[in-house]
Amino acid sequence: MQLASFPFQTLDWSSIPKEIHTGTTGEAYWQIFKMGNIRIRKVEYSPNYIADHWCQKGHILHCVEGALETVLQDGRRFTLLSGMTYFVGDNDEPHQSMTKAGCKLFIVD
Repeated sequence: MQLASFPFQTLDWSSIPKEIHTGTTGEAYWQIFKMGNIRIRKVEYSPNYIADHWCQKGHILHCVEGALETVLQDGRRFTLLSGMTYFVGDNDEPHQSMTKAGCKLFIVD
């Protein structure tokens, strides 16, 4: 990732509306801020959320609260607990997200 030149900024997340994305089960609530070609998101998954797709987008994803289970298309499973981060590049390993109790994430992609 290359961060192009931009001035110092702050962001008040309370000013960013939430978008609802329905999963196979449960819902995801996204707040999105775009800065050039960088997307910065706060995401909250409801309990029993399962994504309705295999994601191929690269992310730097930090679990702020709760636990996130990520399944790679090859069958490997990873659990991210609060305070943990994962990284994956664009088109590297398709992945699907799910959570039993819900979680809050901070994502840069």
